[in-house]
Amino acid sequence: MTLDSGNGGETLDELLVALRGIAERAGQATLMFYKQDGLEVTSKDDDSPLTQADLAADRVIREALQEQVPDIPIVSEEGVDQGDVPEAGARFWLVDPLDGTKEFISGNGEFTINIALIEHGQPVAGVVHAPALGMTWAGAIQNDGTAKATFAEVNASGKAIGCRQIPPAGATVVASRRHGDPEEMKRFLGGYTIAEQRDAGSSIKFCLVASGQADLYPRFGRTMEWDTAAGHAVLAAAGGRVTDAAGNPLTYGKPDYENPPFIAYGLG
Repeated sequence: MTLDSGNGGETLDELLVALRGIAERAGQATLMFYKQDGLEVTSKDDDSPLTQADLAADRVIREALQEQVPDIPIVSEEGVDQGDVPEAGARFWLVDPLDGTKEFISGNGEFTINIALIEHGQPVAGVVHAPALGMTWAGAIQNDGTAKATFAEVNASGKAIGCRQIPPAGATVVASRRHGDPEEMKRFLGGYTIAEQRDAGSSIKFCLVASGQADLYPRFGRTMEWDTAAGHAVLAAAGGRVTDAAGNPLTYGKPDYENPPFIAYGLG
């Protein structure tokens, strides 16, 4: 894996292929436990669930990243929960080894593996893999602004994706199936013509906007940086953006790794 993102399109392709491979191997590790009888579920300090699949995916991702790029710190949700919080610096990996654990437990398939590379507070590369659905989204932006965002079904080569302009009939909005503030959402959407609202789990919501299947993803409930970084990278590479409620770019590497409320936009 090469991470000098200023050296041209070949390097960009290599980075995305490498990240996709790591995410898909982690996804295979989660599927060993998916819909398993007697799945062991414990609770973290914040009452969110933890399974063996979370930990298995975390091991796969950490080992792969440490082997290929040992000089870049890894900030992982499971590592932070266990007290492993490295000095991140200007460049670090941000990992959610299993985003949407409740979706995993429910068996609806909408859980993802999220890996992102952060540089100077912004996600510059990321992959979102949904192993139960057989889907992978990836995106990266070079120093010169060149960007590439792709979608692939497992065992297929990637095809380019991009955000769309909001159609004349109105925007398609994606929202969290399990979290959010309905009143805040209603106030925000009052400024738009809405054609459809869809619920979805995990970081798939970012990917629906990035691939032109939706236009807005507002989130007013609590999220952490590892929940959003990979999807943010895919969306940015596809031409979209993510801001806080005041319109400022969403940034990464905050001391507590907690996000403010945010809105993910396509081209509209």
